[in-house]
Amino acid sequence: MVVGLGSLQLYRKLQAAYLGLWIETMVPAAVFVALSILVLWLVNKPAVADFMIAAEGEMKKVSWSSRKEIIVSTVIVIVVVAVMAVLLGTTDIGFQLFFDRLLR
Repeated sequence: MVVGLGSLQLYRKLQAAYLGLWIETMVPAAVFVALSILVLWLVNKPAVADFMIAAEGEMKKVSWSSRKEIIVSTVIVIVVVAVMAVLLGTTDIGFQLFFDRLLR
């Protein structure tokens, strides 16, 4: 997916440069094919495959939070961020007023 999106972005950049249809299409296609082959080769190496199998086994051992815990934690984070924003905004306005009066 990353290789495809990167090739698409390269195509758009080359298209904006007006280099000709051949270059605009074949260069991203060649990059896509080359990087796809590289990714397939890397993923099928035994060391990488063993790592992915081990990572999958470890992910099964993880103790995931419940939906309720995630919702409560998210609400707490949003409230703390809002309170901090208000406090920092109030402090900023206070300092601005203080220094405006001080410099007059």
